[in-house]
Amino acid sequence: MNKKQKNNLTRIIIAAVLLVVLHFVHLDRPIMFVLYLVPYLIVGYDILKKAGKGIVNRQPLDENLLMAIATIGAIVLALYRTNDFTEAVAVMLFYQVTEAVAVMLFYQVGELFQSYAVGRSRRNIGELMDIRPDYANIEEDSEITQVDPDEVEIGTIIIVQPGEKIPIDGVVVEGKASLDTSALTGESVPRSVHEGDEVISGCINTNGVLRIRTTHEFDESTASKILDMVENASSRKSRSENFISRFARVYTPVVVISAVALALIPPIVSMTALGIEAGWGNWIYRALTFLVISCPCALVISIPLSFFAGIGGASREGILVKGSNYLEALSKVKTVVMDKTGTLTRGVFEVTSICPAKASGFTEEELLHLAAHAERHSSHPIALALLKAFGEEHDGCSVEDVEEIAGHGIRANVDGRIVCVGNRKMVQKAMAEAGRDAQADALSELAAPETTGTLIHVVVDGIYAGYIIISDVVKETSAEAIQKMKAAGVTRQIMLTGDGQAAAEAVGKALGMTEIYSELLPGDKVAKVESLLDPDPGNGKAKGSYLAFVGDGINDAPVLSRADIGIAMGALGSDAAIEAADVVLMDDDPLKIAKAIRISRKCMRIVRENIWFAIGIKVLCLLLCAIGAVGMWAAIFADVGVMVIAVLNAIRTLFVKNL
Repeated sequence: MNKKQKNNLTRIIIAAVLLVVLHFVHLDRPIMFVLYLVPYLIVGYDILKKAGKGIVNRQPLDENLLMAIATIGAIVLALYRTNDFTEAVAVMLFYQVTEAVAVMLFYQVGELFQSYAVGRSRRNIGELMDIRPDYANIEEDSEITQVDPDEVEIGTIIIVQPGEKIPIDGVVVEGKASLDTSALTGESVPRSVHEGDEVISGCINTNGVLRIRTTHEFDESTASKILDMVENASSRKSRSENFISRFARVYTPVVVISAVALALIPPIVSMTALGIEAGWGNWIYRALTFLVISCPCALVISIPLSFFAGIGGASREGILVKGSNYLEALSKVKTVVMDKTGTLTRGVFEVTSICPAKASGFTEEELLHLAAHAERHSSHPIALALLKAFGEEHDGCSVEDVEEIAGHGIRANVDGRIVCVGNRKMVQKAMAEAGRDAQADALSELAAPETTGTLIHVVVDGIYAGYIIISDVVKETSAEAIQKMKAAGVTRQIMLTGDGQAAAEAVGKALGMTEIYSELLPGDKVAKVESLLDPDPGNGKAKGSYLAFVGDGINDAPVLSRADIGIAMGALGSDAAIEAADVVLMDDDPLKIAKAIRISRKCMRIVRENIWFAIGIKVLCLLLCAIGAVGMWAAIFADVGVMVIAVLNAIRTLFVKNL
């Protein structure tokens, strides 16, 4: 409990004790009147102050003004009901003043409880995202000095000791250790690192001493970006939050006008049309009660809190949602489109077969040698697999004029020979440029292999030299992830890949994908997603449903941006992922996709519960108030009680561990 909450609790206790004591004290009535005002002002002065500021700032229509009008009105009504001041005080002491103080007291208790609940939620989220480092260790004159992470420049050697957070992204230059990444990924299994491994800020070193060369400044490190994203998530409001804002702008003036009408019209009608006593006091009291009931604070507080807690709970599981609008959109996802490499598969390739063309005269060693050197400068996983299989990168062979052709492959001059490495489109392009017709034997070899791996074709000086089969490993959880998506209500699971048809269908069918599209260039992927986004019934996209694309966040940035929801997989330290995606999964586990959808649907379910509950109780109490069936106590329950219940319900969105 913070200082402000403690002060409010103290005021509530003092006011409650004074109210009980005054009930048993018997003094002159004017003195009692003044004494009763003491607990009223102790417990309610801040509400009266806020109401005054609202009037000055031309924003008066809030719960503070409603409470001020209702309680002051209760006191004034006592004076109105009799011409005798002494008798008025007697009535006031036992009814209106007591009720005014009690109402203000109960309202403050509710506000205190709500403040504590919201504060607890924020602290929980803060603890879950406690990844901001306080300092960085650098070595000066053989001594370790702690400095502000903002002062550390790129390329500086920092030291991370056991139990400390890694303050800045970098590369391990000395030492080995196990890192606790749970604050980032939600996974409890530690990650082992040693010399040469990349590490990111926010992880905790559980053992060993690491010397790390920084690769980013503090503001550009992973931890800073994650915190900035979570903290700014509230700026991107959902349709439900915008609805509440629009609702409040219309609703509040309407109920104020209705309260005025309730206070004036029935007495005037009674007096003029029926010729009976107007009963102004009773109708004004009903109008004041009507105002207190009408306050929409349960909606205004609980709906944003639901999204805030939902985003915080998802963050704990390593699912970073950039805003409540994206959390709401996730709940409507019915189609999930997934890239294959790095999303459904590990993205770790291995050479499994080398097949020289029959008439080319190349051996397996020569074919691998030329392909590996042509791919020498590429960072693509396929290139790394070729280099790993060759194992003799620095053999004195010259490589010049390297050109990467998007969607086709790579062309390079290797020891004076033009070597083209890529897919079948690369073969046709290379042979056409060399002025050669596609030989019958080359075409037959292109069509012959039936493999689950990826075929890498090699053309040397315009002659088809053969192909190399590279296989990717499917992740252990991919099949389960597809099943859980189906269980979560996702009706279409679609795989897009640049791989050949045979390899793509082998993986897709094994995982249970509903649709498989292969041999796609980066532009083809965007076009395919755009066609799937078309609400035309022929495409199967239901009206009001959303499409999510899941990719690695680097090569798939255009598609991530184009989809209704872009989800980046395995995005630890990936700048492109954090920028392009709407949702970032901090590890590469596809099971988190279904979990993100379930979290969003739980959040939206609670939001709808709060909206219907709050509005339903409000409408019922307003009707009962208008006919005089309920008084000020029911008004306070409708306002504060409903708010507290809605806030408690909203906090449930924070607990998503077992979803």
